[in-house]
Amino acid sequence: MDKHNCRIGFNDAWLIAIGIPVLSFIIPIVFFSCRFNRPPFLTLGNYLATFGITAAIWLGNRYIMIYSRRRYPLFNEVRRRLIFQSTLMLVYTVITNLILGKLTEDVFRQERVNITMVDILIHSNSAAIFCTIMIIAIYESIFFIHQLKHSVEEAEQLKRESLKAELNALKTQVNPHFLFNNLNTLSSVIPENPKLAVDFVQQLSKLYRHILEVKDEQSILLKDELEVMKAYAFLLQTRFGNNLEVAIDIPDEKLDKRIVPLSLQILMENAIKHNIVSSDKPLKIELTAPDGRLVVRNNLQKKHQIFESTGIGLTNIRNRYKLIGNGQVDVDESSSDFIVSIPLIEN
Repeated sequence: MDKHNCRIGFNDAWLIAIGIPVLSFIIPIVFFSCRFNRPPFLTLGNYLATFGITAAIWLGNRYIMIYSRRRYPLFNEVRRRLIFQSTLMLVYTVITNLILGKLTEDVFRQERVNITMVDILIHSNSAAIFCTIMIIAIYESIFFIHQLKHSVEEAEQLKRESLKAELNALKTQVNPHFLFNNLNTLSSVIPENPKLAVDFVQQLSKLYRHILEVKDEQSILLKDELEVMKAYAFLLQTRFGNNLEVAIDIPDEKLDKRIVPLSLQILMENAIKHNIVSSDKPLKIELTAPDGRLVVRNNLQKKHQIFESTGIGLTNIRNRYKLIGNGQVDVDESSSDFIVSIPLIEN
């Protein structure tokens, strides 16, 4: 891949190498009526003077574009950037043209006895502004095409990440370990408490049905996600008993907000996977909803694991929130707690 300034968006060396010589040839013909076969003639002096002015205007305006894009980098600042950038470019163009035009005015007065300084200024400033408009149009067109291509590629990547997240969530629930643990729990419950066994099967069915129903959704109601999370918590609490506590403290008015599907289940699953759950060290998972966010907190009592966590679960949640452009997932770990805060989405 060719190296280029990220603020320009493409390798413009070829554009500079072609654009400056071509404009330097066109400007004397169009704006100063220079010709090869009649006065005023297009001479090497005309061309070189125009070349110097065009190069100074082009390269100076190029730097102004880089500076403007650095100052206003965000998409919602495009209008402000274009106004700031265009104004600065036009001012620079006129001042540069006046200074360099004064130094080269004798070149354009050759064989043009009747031409005045005012005429030269009108023609030269018209040429300079034309040059600036051409530069803005060319650079901005290529820049926006590049940004559009980048945005499409990023959107496609995020969609793939979203599908991968959903697939991973589904795989997690159908993997042999999950089935083995639940079937083992069920087999031990059936003889002792048949009613609890029936409830266990119903909650397990509810969990799988939900995974299949939300596979194409970008967001779902918090109250629906909480219902399924309670089913998942029921399965885990049946397995771990009093060693696992799940506390939910979410106001009713927050239940109509939305979150990405399966996020609560993934966060609870991570808490179980990476922490000790025993009678000596019971695990407590708390859900609250302060300040427009949903906070999942668990006490930290890490298992001794041979392999470190890959962070795939949290990465999937982050990527799905990024896909819908609705806030950031925050993670905070202290010596005693692990806290994940995810945005609540307005309907």
